[in-house]
Amino acid sequence: MVSTAAVKRALTALATRTDTATRPYVAVIDEAEAARTDLRRAAAFVDSVGLDRLSEAVTAAERDGNETAAERGRAALAAYREFREAAAGGDR
Repeated sequence: MVSTAAVKRALTALATRTDTATRPYVAVIDEAEAARTDLRRAAAFVDSVGLDRLSEAVTAAERDGNETAAERGRAALAAYREFREAAAGGDR
């Protein structure tokens, strides 16, 4: 099980690194996408990072012209919103 604290530490480290070619928004999108495959990891991502930060990462990707990352982020954001709706008992 991935802890919320571990996710926060990892994302903070990625966001503050200057020795990498990976943009911080890509790190957020990568983690959001990877976390979707595990319910606990997904919950930890939403709790520690949040959908607002994911949305900001998508906007940053679009602004940077990184359509591939932006599309992956939009797909992850849509999935998390569907998870939230399902958890709330909403019908589709």
